[in-house]
Amino acid sequence: MKTIYITIIAMLLNGMSRAQLKPLVPTTKFDTAIAVLNMGSFHMGFTTDANKTEFDEHDANNVKQVHDIARKIAAFKPTVILVETTPGFNEKLQAEYQQYLQTPGMKFKNPSEIELLAYEIGRLSKTRHIYGVDYKEGYDYMIGNKVANSPDAKTARAYMQMVNKYEAMYPEEKMTVLENLKICNHPQYLDMLMNVNADMLTHISSPGKWEGAEEAAKFYHRNLVMYSNINQIPLTKNDRVFILMGATHTAFFNMWFQRSPKYKLVNVFDYLK
Repeated sequence: MKTIYITIIAMLLNGMSRAQLKPLVPTTKFDTAIAVLNMGSFHMGFTTDANKTEFDEHDANNVKQVHDIARKIAAFKPTVILVETTPGFNEKLQAEYQQYLQTPGMKFKNPSEIELLAYEIGRLSKTRHIYGVDYKEGYDYMIGNKVANSPDAKTARAYMQMVNKYEAMYPEEKMTVLENLKICNHPQYLDMLMNVNADMLTHISSPGKWEGAEEAAKFYHRNLVMYSNINQIPLTKNDRVFILMGATHTAFFNMWFQRSPKYKLVNVFDYLK
């Protein structure tokens, strides 16, 4: 009887303490969190990636569309721009960028989104520094064609059929550059890119093995190293960082920036409109 009494009292006290407690909302950002505008892009020129959008980077109308977008993004006033080249290229990248600032009409033999968009954003916003944060690591994204008797390969195949159906409904060649970039940065599209490039591979395996997951891990590793490269760049609370990458990298970075106490994500659609 005494045990029952003590239990009832404990329950009542516990109820009181819970009622008096305020909901705990943890602080997730430092007061000095750095503003980041993380924008995904299709590759406008040469790329070693498996997929490239059909885009004439020398067409005057295409260049004009890209520069119109540059004016929109420049309103963010970035102090630092990060792009998809390796850090070992940074000295040459910075030198070429400085040359562009002096001669914005300069021609590039094989321009990409870096030369067409990032440089122009930097020129308009008077950005002083541009860095590459890429990391090269190959992986077999076609592993599904090489693993026989995979117990759940049907999920990956069905997903790709769904993606192909969607792409047929919205052909890239019929979009304006702005329309394409808006799709590239839509949250559902970014999720799709993570699925196609990594997560769907976890459905590819031999019985008792994990061939697809091991390949997907390489792509996760590549992006983690790229994120680590970002964290090695000297930044202060007064910096405003614009990142231009292939949209799959954008998807990974958004995930980490949202959780990071060091950075605060800016809504890309506040500028991409």
